Amino acid sequence: MDRAKQREIASKGGKAAHQKGTAHEWTSEEARDAGRKGGIASHRRRREMMGGDTNSEGSGSTGGGAGASDESSSGSNE
Repeated sequence: MDRAKQREIASKGGKAAHQKGTAHEWTSEEARDAGRKGGIASHRRRREMMGGDTNSEGSGSTGGGAGASDESSSGSNE
């Protein structure tokens, strides 16, 4: 099944659940926890892909382009 068809079916299911009153609605605490867990997982994957150390300013020529983009994105998260 292609993605568009799957998305259409899921959308219909979600709309039906809301009309029926059985759809899950996130509390602010649930949403906050889910966002925190997603951010942790995302950053963990990035560290693993980069070889474990994201603060590699002095590493030189290996992966210089990727390191530059990591520094700019990690600075905005602080």
